[in-house]
Amino acid sequence: MAKKYAVSDGKLTLQIEEIEDGWLLVRSPTDPAMITQARTIKEAFTMARDAFAALADSRSDSARWKATTKARSRAAAPAA
Repeated sequence: MAKKYAVSDGKLTLQIEEIEDGWLLVRSPTDPAMITQARTIKEAFTMARDAFAALADSRSDSARWKATTKARSRAAAPAA
């Protein structure tokens, strides 16, 4: 059975699961979308921060796309 535990650097808490071939599966207890892998605990924090940044960018891009699409839809709609 794989070992699972939580680790924190004082700013970020991660859930770690030891998986095959020495890899660590890294998850966030606060954001289920954040999942990454690492070889060490130090690398787990680096990878998690990178993953959080990528998620934030993706969510920001998605919000901009939705707002733009909504504005285009309103502009294209016939006047009542």
